Amino acid sequence: MKVYGDSRSGNCYKIQLLLGLLGKQCEWKEVDILNGETQTDAFKQLNPVGKIPLLELSDGRCLSESNAILNYLAAGSAFIPSTEFELAKMLQWQFFEQYTHEPAIAVARFINIYLGLPAERQQEYELKQQAGHRALAVMEQQLMQTVFLIGDEMTLADISLYAYTHVSHEAGIMLNEYPAIRRWLSMVEEHRGYMPMQKKD
Repeated sequence: MKVYGDSRSGNCYKIQLLLGLLGKQCEWKEVDILNGETQTDAFKQLNPVGKIPLLELSDGRCLSESNAILNYLAAGSAFIPSTEFELAKMLQWQFFEQYTHEPAIAVARFINIYLGLPAERQQEYELKQQAGHRALAVMEQQLMQTVFLIGDEMTLADISLYAYTHVSHEAGIMLNEYPAIRRWLSMVEEHRGYMPMQKKD
């Protein structure tokens, strides 16, 4: 299997983290999104949407969207709950991550880290930070009640949300007021097979 991704991207890091936790390996293909490498004809043959991460199976089939890739790779593992309700709760948190959390924290981080915080995007950056704090407050409330987002065991919900939460400071969002989230981050990092986000060469 091959994974096309950007080492700095939280959406791509989710895949690396899960592979480490599962003890699996994939060939990693670094893609430079700022230089338009996802918009080439060759890449769009693999993913017409022109986005990463992208998983290419050994038979040539491809799968995009980070959380879909997580669910595929983790099939049959303990990271996917066995009961119908807990499975639905896991998906609920993954949808929350993509529709509420990621559009705030990841975009603020992109403006800061990738673009260098240009003046014309300062207002957008601050609005995304505010939205990020609202998303973190939802997580904090849950993590004050449970060890992980669904209960006592780590699931894909935690992997999905860990990716951008643990680098939220790069979006200018500090975690000082979120003790339950800080405790949860440590719990994820203590898990066997944990891999830190890799820096680009």
